[in-house]
Amino acid sequence: MLVLCYHAISLSWPAELSVTPVNFANQLEYLSRRGFRGITFTEGVRDRPSGKTVAITFDDGYASTLELARPLLNRFGWPATVFVPTDYMGGGPMSWSGIDQWTGGEHERELLPMSWEQIRELADAGWEIGSHTKSHPHLTEIGDEQLAEELVESRLACERKLDRPCSSLAYPYGDHDERVVAATAETGYAAAATLPAHTPAPTPLAWPRVGVYYPDSMRIFRVKVSPTIRRLRSSRAWRPLIEPVRKLTGRSRA
Repeated sequence: MLVLCYHAISLSWPAELSVTPVNFANQLEYLSRRGFRGITFTEGVRDRPSGKTVAITFDDGYASTLELARPLLNRFGWPATVFVPTDYMGGGPMSWSGIDQWTGGEHERELLPMSWEQIRELADAGWEIGSHTKSHPHLTEIGDEQLAEELVESRLACERKLDRPCSSLAYPYGDHDERVVAATAETGYAAAATLPAHTPAPTPLAWPRVGVYYPDSMRIFRVKVSPTIRRLRSSRAWRPLIEPVRKLTGRSRA
């Protein structure tokens, strides 16, 4: 299973975490032509379906996920998975380290989250809604009590608002360690997504994704989703090769 990580979709926002609708549509079309079919993240982790499958995931719950990404995914009949930081949903522009430089400027509207009604609309359409914690912290940098609170209360908030189980999580910033993974298991999650620079062997609570970003051309995207590159990323040979690959892709991280 190929798992891709997106954040925002935007016509004009030049943030690293944004992808234009044209690029997103071209990426979906490429995958479809290559024989992929879309599934949800937990479906892939739990069922390990055969054949070419892709789980399209979105972190943060930006309003653009509903407004711009969903219509493009509908063309292919594919669902997706959205991981939401529950404290922010239905509020004003979101802000944390990594996006806070965009607050107060011309692109601040891009930081608006979906409402819970909009999230429910996606869930009713077959999308998976997972947790992205409550407040989007670096989980490895907080204490055990706060860690448990971030994991438990975000899962319960999703379940209360959507009237359905929440069994998946994406670690904010992809940041996790053995303590965080153990707490994730203890608090009832069945699947959790990471965002590593290289691709270790996947486990249900540390499942690697491939990040897709604003500077990624179709050439870079094809490299990132290539089965050969994905196999290399999971091998011991990847680290000695990472600098040439970075030069090829023009990226400092995957």
